[in-house]
Amino acid sequence: MILKGLEINTMGVNCYIVGCEETKEVAVIDPGGNPRGIVKLLEEEGLTAVYIINTHGHIDHIGGNRGVKEATGAKVLIHEGDAKMLVNPVSNFSLLMGSKVTSPAADQLLQDGDVIKIGNTVELEVIHTPGHSPGGICLKTGDIIFVGDTLFQGSIGRTDFPGGSHTQLIKNIKERLLCFDDEVVCYPGHGPATTIGFERQYNPFL
Repeated sequence: MILKGLEINTMGVNCYIVGCEETKEVAVIDPGGNPRGIVKLLEEEGLTAVYIINTHGHIDHIGGNRGVKEATGAKVLIHEGDAKMLVNPVSNFSLLMGSKVTSPAADQLLQDGDVIKIGNTVELEVIHTPGHSPGGICLKTGDIIFVGDTLFQGSIGRTDFPGGSHTQLIKNIKERLLCFDDEVVCYPGHGPATTIGFERQYNPFL
């Protein structure tokens, strides 16, 4: 499996490029900014972006959608619960930060349990984990989960934004993520990677 990570924009968002070694088709997960840099990496590696997948609709995770889509033609995928954030600068909080940033509307709305196929070898299972946002998702393939802003190393996503719920987030982490083996690696939207086992044992929120 192809797996590359970039830390982008001033909020240190982790953008991941995930895909099939055979076909060189990839998904770009959370292009929160720097679309030129993302496209440059794709070109240098000979990769074809077929999907842009947002783990949720906040501006720091969708800010590069438009540039990447215009350069590659990739389809934008997001959970239906956050779809309006793509096109609404109030909902995605960009207006609050002094700008009006929007993304192209979703080409496909995701639901819990959906499987996104990339090339011949990669399948991403959608796990709906609301709490940080209504449409927050994680994406699991094998022993890897891209957890967005649901879970961080030693912490969890903020729940004080509109649409957030601390109770809901904790419930979803415990029931939908901690059910996996300790060795499963979690790649978060911010900060370093961690494992289910580490968070099970040391995360003070859990």
